[in-house]
Amino acid sequence: MRIRPFRRLWAVLGLSSLGDWLGLLAASTFAAAQVSDSAAKGVAFGSVIAVRLLPALILGPVAGVFADRFDRRLTMVVCDLLRFLFFASIPAAALFTTDGALIIGWTAVATFIIETVAMIWTPAKEAAVPNLLPRARLETANQLTLATTYGITPVVAALVLICLQWLVVAIFGGEQPRWAQPSNVALWFNALTFLATAMTVFFGIREISGRRTAAVERKPGMIREFTQGWAFVSKTPLVRGLVLGIFGAFAGGGVVVGTAKFYAVSLSAGDAAFALLFAVLFLGLGVGIAVGPKLVGALSRRRWFGLSIILAAGSVVILAFATHLTIAVGGALLVGVGAGMAFLSGTTLLGGEVADDMRGRAFAFVQMGTRVVLMLTISLSSVIVGAGGTRTIDLGFYRFDVSSTRPLLGIAGVLGVLAGLFALRQMDDKKGVPILPDLLGSIRGRPLSAAEPKAAQGVFIVFEGGEGAGKSTQVGLLAEALRRVGRDVVVTHEPGATPIGQRIRSLVLDRPAEGAEPMTPRAEALLYAADRAHHVASVVRPALARGAVVISDRYVDSSLAYQGAGRTLPVDEVSWLSKWATGGLKPDLVVLLDLDPSAGLSRAGRRGEADRLESESLAFHERVRYAFLDLASADPSRYLVLDATNSIEALSAGVLQRVRHLIPEEEFSIDTVLQHAAEVATTLTGDELTDESDLPDSFDKGSRV
Repeated sequence: MRIRPFRRLWAVLGLSSLGDWLGLLAASTFAAAQVSDSAAKGVAFGSVIAVRLLPALILGPVAGVFADRFDRRLTMVVCDLLRFLFFASIPAAALFTTDGALIIGWTAVATFIIETVAMIWTPAKEAAVPNLLPRARLETANQLTLATTYGITPVVAALVLICLQWLVVAIFGGEQPRWAQPSNVALWFNALTFLATAMTVFFGIREISGRRTAAVERKPGMIREFTQGWAFVSKTPLVRGLVLGIFGAFAGGGVVVGTAKFYAVSLSAGDAAFALLFAVLFLGLGVGIAVGPKLVGALSRRRWFGLSIILAAGSVVILAFATHLTIAVGGALLVGVGAGMAFLSGTTLLGGEVADDMRGRAFAFVQMGTRVVLMLTISLSSVIVGAGGTRTIDLGFYRFDVSSTRPLLGIAGVLGVLAGLFALRQMDDKKGVPILPDLLGSIRGRPLSAAEPKAAQGVFIVFEGGEGAGKSTQVGLLAEALRRVGRDVVVTHEPGATPIGQRIRSLVLDRPAEGAEPMTPRAEALLYAADRAHHVASVVRPALARGAVVISDRYVDSSLAYQGAGRTLPVDEVSWLSKWATGGLKPDLVVLLDLDPSAGLSRAGRRGEADRLESESLAFHERVRYAFLDLASADPSRYLVLDATNSIEALSAGVLQRVRHLIPEEEFSIDTVLQHAAEVATTLTGDELTDESDLPDSFDKGSRV
């Protein structure tokens, strides 16, 4: 919520979700109010609900093309303005005619157009979110948005509708003018929410427009983009597993919803049990979204998704065999928990691991598929169960009744488990690591991992941080301290540590000439990886092999932060590329000098003309900073995070205190550390220090001892 563009988008999403739920309630109520016959009211109410699902069948396949082809901010603004106009037209129609059939017909037409527009708005919004914040924060961001969309705004919408009804009665009493009917007022209010969101997105969240190179890329035709999207979904194992898993989960959920009424009867319970099962199902959904990440800890999110599908589907099997309401309630709760975790992890994986230029089509495909699957399974399961009824099984010595809901739930659960296993097989990123021990270890905070190549006898230390954080100064001070105790020290930096690296450095950091085509993010990531591969092979590994201490100014984390979070490339792809380039070599210690980007850019600006990265926007550098912090929080044993606003000598003392644990005690005694610290302070202050008590106050004496 500290990231301003995301905070504003979250507020827009909340307002838009309020409008969606309020529109669903108000439009349906409005249509039913136009006729007097009870049967006609039911048809009018249900037809408006049904019309909301039709656009998924008609426009769903191409909606994502709009999100990927056009400026996402303008796409969202135009969609919200259209929703404002058509929602306002529904109560306006009642001012010009009293023909109930005509009003209901226009309400259905307007609702269809509104839902068609929403099919374009949603992929644009979902595809824009990962560009506003570091990928490591995406899961938490999705928790916030899902809780807002499915937990808070439905309740608020119902309360707003009730309050508007009370307000209209309080102002007009029993004689209400036609335009001020409660459902009409709710629709006017709903229309204004979309006008407000359009203005907020247009004027307040310019970052949604996203990709810098979009203007210079030549776009293929829309049909070509559409076929590319389908090919991407079918040929990419991650997306293929996600899509099948999500469809399987929604199919199981649709069967549960379609059979719920009959299932409650099979438990010898009534409408109260039906309502209880529904409430528990949505309670489980909220629990899965809210506490799922804390429950599984550091478990791979790909594995978490597949296991969540298996949990939800397996719980449907429990419902199939439940003979008592208590067991059924427990099963429904687990179905909701599994579905909530699958929804959260699936949305996060789609946002975090699908490239920006394909993300809208991936989200649109999932959005279309889930609606169609849900609609078909609800309708088909209710028809099958209604036709099947209850059968009496006579074994001669024992007779019992079996509702057709039981085998249907059992089949749906088994198929869902198979879908989860398929998704897990397609997406598993820890091949060879046993799943159950990995799950238990992750819950305890100790996930299993495949064997990683380690440095030889040497020690590998990396300094990371944003622009102007003071890395070069601290690299030099640490190198001098280690040389004083007799260690072989190699100082290096990226890019430019080798002659080849210097040529690459000029390509990636020099600002392009006026009118020149800017470098694309993927080309930039490849150049950094090429430099790093040569750097590690020719400088780092030989030094470590002979037992030296290698101190590097930047390493893999800079690519994850700058190209992953800053350029919004898929972090997993950047991570894989960097791991391949380095042969999996990891540093023994990463020192992160954390500094507010505005202060760091101010420092960097005093050094001279800004390079290509330094000249990026403040929002870019904020994403980079949060990415560094997220990497550190995910592996605290390997990282040392220091506040770069502290004095140079205080930072040096903090680094030395941590580094001494990597150096044998006989080589790097505390006395040596103190001696070097005193010499550093003498250099900085110009005053010779003759006693430990003369050290500056910025040295932490407790930490020193």
